[in-house]
Amino acid sequence: MNVMRAQEISESPVMAHVTYDGTPIYIQHVDEQKHTARIYALEDPDNELEVSLDSLLEES
Repeated sequence: MNVMRAQEISESPVMAHVTYDGTPIYIQHVDEQKHTARIYALEDPDNELEVSLDSLLEES
């Protein structure tokens, strides 16, 4: 996923269908410098991860 799209998703009030390793996630923050995002699984909001934007997939 590119930085601009990840940023749009994280700022949008509408929930996008994004997955990380097959798991639906929520993007909390995008770090443009490191090309990463702070995310959490929708089913486990207490477990935050910082992952590469390349590992995120937007489902249509």
